[in-house]
Amino acid sequence: MTPEAHLYLHRQRLLELPHPQAEFRNFEEPSGLRVRLGWTLVHIGLRLVTPARTAPALSS
Repeated sequence: MTPEAHLYLHRQRLLELPHPQAEFRNFEEPSGLRVRLGWTLVHIGLRLVTPARTAPALSS
């Protein structure tokens, strides 16, 4: 199938789908505290998932 035909079919299918964007128009941006708490949880999760680095042994 040629790329143009493939994109045409996607565009036609998009026109047939209902538009749920109207439901999200009244969406409020998250507050600063909520964003900071979310990123803190992400950082904590990354620390728990990544293996701990061990210090290289000093040779004499």
